[in-house]
Amino acid sequence: QVQLVESGGGLVQAGGSLRLACATTGLTFRDYTMGWFRQAPGNYREMVAAINGNGGDTYYSVSAAGRFTISRDNAKNTVYLQMNSLKPEDTAVYFCAADLANAIVTIHDTGYDYFGEGIQVTVSS
Repeated sequence: QVQLVESGGGLVQAGGSLRLACATTGLTFRDYTMGWFRQAPGNYREMVAAINGNGGDTYYSVSAAGRFTISRDNAKNTVYLQMNSLKPEDTAVYFCAADLANAIVTIHDTGYDYFGEGIQVTVSS
């Protein structure tokens, strides 16, 4: 079956960096657009970044642009999210997601086929 497993979360001070990774199994990775979402308590799940199957196209939310970088390694079936200059408002559970599409067609979580269980990122002030 399809599995998406996030790693790399944790506690970091404001201004610091974290690199999230999402290892996938059970799917033809290059056929999937991959996304990172986050959900803070009381908020809806929002897209942070996405990358298409060959890595040639990316999307960033306004809050992530300029600070976060999404990348993928199709040989390792893994997608990454490098997060720099972290702020307390970045505190959330971060989820990776897979969409069987060869392009970034949606920023809504309802458009994605698979999600990981999520990983906590906490940024202290």
